Amino acid sequence: MRASALALITIATLALVSCKKDDDNQNGPTDDGPRLILKFAFDSTQVRLNNLGLPSTIPTGHGAQSPRFNRMSAHYVEFTQTALIPLGSGDVVYHAPETTLGGATAIDHDLGLEVGQGGAFLNIPLSDLSPGSYQYLRVSLAYQNYDIRFGYGTPTQMYNGTIASFIGFNTYIGSFLVHDSTVTVNGNRAQGYWAFEVLNPPIATPVTSGLGSAGATTVVNPLFATSPIPAGSCLATGVFLVPLIITGTETNDIVIQVSLSTNKSFEWIELDGDNIFEPADGETVVDMGVRGLIPTVQ
Repeated sequence: MRASALALITIATLALVSCKKDDDNQNGPTDDGPRLILKFAFDSTQVRLNNLGLPSTIPTGHGAQSPRFNRMSAHYVEFTQTALIPLGSGDVVYHAPETTLGGATAIDHDLGLEVGQGGAFLNIPLSDLSPGSYQYLRVSLAYQNYDIRFGYGTPTQMYNGTIASFIGFNTYIGSFLVHDSTVTVNGNRAQGYWAFEVLNPPIATPVTSGLGSAGATTVVNPLFATSPIPAGSCLATGVFLVPLIITGTETNDIVIQVSLSTNKSFEWIELDGDNIFEPADGETVVDMGVRGLIPTVQ
């Protein structure tokens, strides 16, 4: 997924973007029946895809790195039986809590569940997923937090930074932690709002934040021809290698690993050919996000 555009003030311009069953308790069991559990995995070696779901290479004149993801949250989860079912007409098992506290309807970030590698971002009764044979999984991402490396100075020295970005359609934010620093908002922020914290700065650098402008996006959707994704969404679609079959008579939990490709997903305009992201030298980010989704029943 090439997520919506995000500007890193003097650091970079970063491309980022965003993306029904009522809101269920995603945090843990509420009954004694089997559960449906979805866990995130972030894989820098997983195949890198374009928006059509085809393998993608780094364009000439661009640089790229595989960022280290710390935490992510989801806004929407839908299971689809065939490629012909329109978005929203599958079995929607989760829709994140929303609020009008900030005015317009927005995702309530303060109630969202952020998880890291191997973390369960959805844990609901298995009975919430109707019996059937499912070939596809769609997950809309709401928030992501990840680390990058960048170069600065002469000779070039390498430094680390953390980016927190909100990629849902609109988000109400009380406060959030970037890395060590907390940013307080208490209001709505449109898709593409971000904050950046330099972890080992060459000079004292405060946390910066802002709203990214719209830009080119890549949203991996192998069903683009039969089930397109609306503009302004960050809805990643993945194919079960073996269809998920639900009979309605299961007695054990079903755990699905949702593996997201971070393979060279942070991409910028490379000016000097060294494949080091150097924002102070005018190198700007053109793409960032996950580059594919593979769901696997564990």
